[in-house]
Amino acid sequence: MATSADIPLLITSENASSERRISPSWSVAHLKGRLEPITGIPATCQRISLKVGSQTPQNIEAVDEEATQLAQWPLQAYAELTISDTRPPSHRTNYTDPSSVPKYTMPTPTYESLPNSVLAYKKANQVGRFDPAAPSLEQQKIANTFREVSERHITPGKRCKLLPEEDSRRGTVRFVGEVEEIPGVGAWVGVELDEPTGKNDGSVKGRRLFECKANYGVLVRAERVEVGEFGVLDELADEGDEEF
Repeated sequence: MATSADIPLLITSENASSERRISPSWSVAHLKGRLEPITGIPATCQRISLKVGSQTPQNIEAVDEEATQLAQWPLQAYAELTISDTRPPSHRTNYTDPSSVPKYTMPTPTYESLPNSVLAYKKANQVGRFDPAAPSLEQQKIANTFREVSERHITPGKRCKLLPEEDSRRGTVRFVGEVEEIPGVGAWVGVELDEPTGKNDGSVKGRRLFECKANYGVLVRAERVEVGEFGVLDELADEGDEEF
């Protein structure tokens, strides 16, 4: 319990900084014992210095720390006590690294039973997957992708070029449909490119979508495909000439 003789001091260490009340009647050993849970530094590994105003810091140390009282040093209100760790860095506990702290994982049934969780809020307000309209919204998104395919007249066998215009690659449409193996719902368009600038051989994660050689296949959304009478580009021909 604090008494009128107690003095407020600023305690600073590598991992902590706080204001504490110190009694001049304490022994140096008692002070170190009180500082250990505050700083995380064992009492036997503490080096304490006292700084009063602009004066040169003084070390608080004694041959007999049990018998030496803090009153021997000029303690003043809000003077600074700096506690250093004398252990090698490899032997110190890193209190700022959260990766070494055991993490608590709440069991799913426990979380689902909480009345004030994010999950409970979503259920109560029908947000996200708890929205009754969610399935129909996903179906609308899928339908929109196939509508894009239809409006662009994209069908297997048609010649095409990829958009935007900066992407000059050309090829032949080989596949139109959903691909569960990659993220994103709705229709994908599989194109066999004229040159090996693609990302696959017509298969994705072991599923064969269409036949083509390695690096000649690519999957894109319909908005990136324009079908038409696009011949194979001849890089050696004059600009504007095409090989049909």
